[in-house]
Amino acid sequence: MQAKIHPQAKRLMLVRGLRSIGQGAMVVDLALYLRALNWSATAIGTILSAGGLFGAALILVVGVLSDRYGRKRFLLVYEALTVLCSVIAIWDTHTIFLALAIIIAGFGRGQSGAAGPFSPAEQAWMARLVPRSERGRVFSYNSAIGFLGMALGAVIGGSTQLWQNKFPGYLAFHPVFMLIALISLVCVLIIASISEAVDEASDDAYPTAPSAQIAPLDRTGNTRAESESEIWRKENWAMFKLGLINALNGLAIGMTGPMMAYWFAARYHVDAAAIGSTMAVAFLLTSVSSVLNGLLAARFGMVTAVTWVRIVGAILILFLPLSPNFAIAAVIYVARNALNRGTQGARSALGASLTRDKRRGFATSINAFSMRITSSIGPTIAGYLLDMNQFALPFYITAGLQFIYAGAYQKMFRSYERDESPVLEG
Repeated sequence: MQAKIHPQAKRLMLVRGLRSIGQGAMVVDLALYLRALNWSATAIGTILSAGGLFGAALILVVGVLSDRYGRKRFLLVYEALTVLCSVIAIWDTHTIFLALAIIIAGFGRGQSGAAGPFSPAEQAWMARLVPRSERGRVFSYNSAIGFLGMALGAVIGGSTQLWQNKFPGYLAFHPVFMLIALISLVCVLIIASISEAVDEASDDAYPTAPSAQIAPLDRTGNTRAESESEIWRKENWAMFKLGLINALNGLAIGMTGPMMAYWFAARYHVDAAAIGSTMAVAFLLTSVSSVLNGLLAARFGMVTAVTWVRIVGAILILFLPLSPNFAIAAVIYVARNALNRGTQGARSALGASLTRDKRRGFATSINAFSMRITSSIGPTIAGYLLDMNQFALPFYITAGLQFIYAGAYQKMFRSYERDESPVLEG
């Protein structure tokens, strides 16, 4: 029987939904905005990479500090920085300040409503409010809400043509930045209203009270409590394995995701409206896929659900650069995006269940850092290849990495589904 979602968790989900609207708009508009300012594909890719590297460095700091000082204040800082960077992006379009605003806010990276480099604090907070047995479902719903917001944001991002008469050229993108600033201000008010003082979810007691099924045996054959060092060793080994394969996934994502709007515009010569509509449909179906993946995770296990869906997504991406026109490419992109991104909730639930609450911020930091550090490299490589008129190679590299990731994910974490411990076996 499904448990009710904690009221404070619902507020965090609302914040994610609102935040994702601006992020969806930026997925469509940032590369096009910089293109309108005469940036090259390599330059756009480089600035996106720089934003990823900055976020990767900050992720580790936020995760560790949020375990010690709480999660709420870090989310408030993130929203305040987003407001500031949005204003800077409007105020200055030609100097280093624009680059810094993009890097700090992480504009254009399509984070499905997550709080950028501050997401470890947000995920750890959510995990504390949701019993482990419900995390696959609730985290999938959380991702679905984020993708719904991304769909709405993509529509807004594709509507810049509507006010081209009053705001010609690159000025047409400024209202989008204004909207992002307003949304972040609303998010500040909602987060400020949430109390962080709450008991941890009731069925998340392991490893302080491990079950007899997974507890080690002493010399007489009786179960015994694990020592703190044994628990840490299990937790560290689980985080290392997840970080290792996340690095593969991150590089695959970085090679295509952040540069898709530019790729569509350069490859098929379509405008922001066509790109925005395509991405809106993709995010909308991804929201549905995320809910379905949550149900699959509950039925077959989180690892199995993720593995097979990602394999199908990898097959689809092989066909994307072969599309003779934008319509076919759009259909393939929508299907592949929905499948791949729809697994995000289940993957986040797994990462948030590797440790106890007192190390959960650190665990989610490792999860996010390992993916972000390699995804940061991807846009620079993709931008360089696009400037060299290599429009297919980034997708072939991505598909190969995704196949390897799916196989490794299944092999390394299938034991997670055989026992229900929050900490994976070594």
